[in-house]
Amino acid sequence: MADAVIDIVGPDSLPVIVKLYNHIFRPVREISGFRRRYQGRHNVLQMIARVGDEPVGFFVGFELKPSIFFTWFYGVVPEYRRMGIASQLMEAVHDWVREQKYDSVRFECHNQHRPILHLGIAKEYDIVGIRWDPDRGTNLLLFQKDFFHH
Repeated sequence: MADAVIDIVGPDSLPVIVKLYNHIFRPVREISGFRRRYQGRHNVLQMIARVGDEPVGFFVGFELKPSIFFTWFYGVVPEYRRMGIASQLMEAVHDWVREQKYDSVRFECHNQHRPILHLGIAKEYDIVGIRWDPDRGTNLLLFQKDFFHH
């Protein structure tokens, strides 16, 4: 179990996030693609997980609706997987989402991304639907976890 430090970071950390993203995912994305996705979004949240001084994981998300926060990407570099870092990131996101008084947090993932599917189920997310992804020609599973603030 790695003991990562999770930091909330601002727009100036976007180059680090994009570098981590491109180390983990394909196809690669440019910083401009992230900036476009953030345009007009409320409550953009970026986190970086570090072990020592080394960035080893990240999270990005934003408000989907006033009551729902959308987690766009979680990523942990391959050398640091299966050490609990994604769980630590997810817990940090949940804490922040609760502090901001959102009712729910949601993410989407492809069926072949088993580690995040397993993590979502372990963290008590519900599968609330599927959505066709025309870019990849496959379905995305929609996961949601509700926090009640009544």
